[in-house]
Amino acid sequence: MVDFPLPSTDVLTAFGLGDATLELFPTGLINTSWLVVFRDDELRILQRVNTIFPAAVNIDIDVVTRHLEALNLKTPRFIPTTDGRLIHEDDDGIVWRQLTYILGTTHDALENTHQANEAGALLGRFHRAVGDLEYKFSNARLGVHDTVKHIAGLSTALKEHTGHAQFARVKKLADEVFELANILPDLGNQPDRIVHGDPKISNIVFDKDTNAALCLIDLDTLGRMPVVLELGDAFRSWCNPQAEDEPGAEFSLLIFHSAIAGYARVTKDFLDESEWRKIPAAILTITVELAARFCADALNESYFGWDDKRFRNASEHNQARTRSQINLARSIAMLRDQIDMEVRAAFEG
Repeated sequence: MVDFPLPSTDVLTAFGLGDATLELFPTGLINTSWLVVFRDDELRILQRVNTIFPAAVNIDIDVVTRHLEALNLKTPRFIPTTDGRLIHEDDDGIVWRQLTYILGTTHDALENTHQANEAGALLGRFHRAVGDLEYKFSNARLGVHDTVKHIAGLSTALKEHTGHAQFARVKKLADEVFELANILPDLGNQPDRIVHGDPKISNIVFDKDTNAALCLIDLDTLGRMPVVLELGDAFRSWCNPQAEDEPGAEFSLLIFHSAIAGYARVTKDFLDESEWRKIPAAILTITVELAARFCADALNESYFGWDDKRFRNASEHNQARTRSQINLARSIAMLRDQIDMEVRAAFEG
């Protein structure tokens, strides 16, 4: 894991935080964040933005969060620099930003069906709220869920890395991914909508006492794409009680029942029928897509992080991720009829 230095005096001065107390957040794989205790015990967030994101992404975030705030929805907001700029770029070209702090808690996995229902309703409120926002994103993030491209990327990785020490093991996993890819249903032509882009459960802030879902955070992935792809990603993640690298991955109908009910309660007259009917297919599609990405990474060695306490190298960790998603995909495929029934009951009931 990379150790980032504490914010420099220049950065702290830019945001007027010279006398503030900073505490590093232990979580977060991409951006590095500090909890800032400002004067009068006001809490803020200071972030070192990962270089994978262009600086313009902050303009996108500002536009969307202003829109959400205008609709009285809770959302983190930018706190500008002392001279009124949205962000601060240091001498090394690193982008820093300061955000309001949303009091609450986050979870790495859903703990109960109430949280699932709340998460679904929150994502629905978000989709509804930004549904009428006319805005061209600076960071378009094209092809994020281009499943065909990711499957092709796995084929390319197999051709280019035949000499990899783990090639034989990865090839066996890849054959299973290709087998699943061959049964993927057609999602059809779906309209693009504004989406969060990374709706994993850890990007939702919950009220500590009531478990109410308060808001979405980590908005660097905002953009436009078919909403069913976002939902496929969300339900794939939320409805697997196991971690993404555990072999016992399986799809929980109990969790899905609550999550889809929460989402449909808010979006029943918002989504087109052609969209919500494709949710089961999208869940399977995104799961297989992720398996392909992990499998390719097992050869490309390009993943940005891996657990060196549990695995000897990044390839082995990505093989575990691949196995987990393969098992999850098989579980989803077996439960396809029941998942479809849950979706229809939620939107037609």
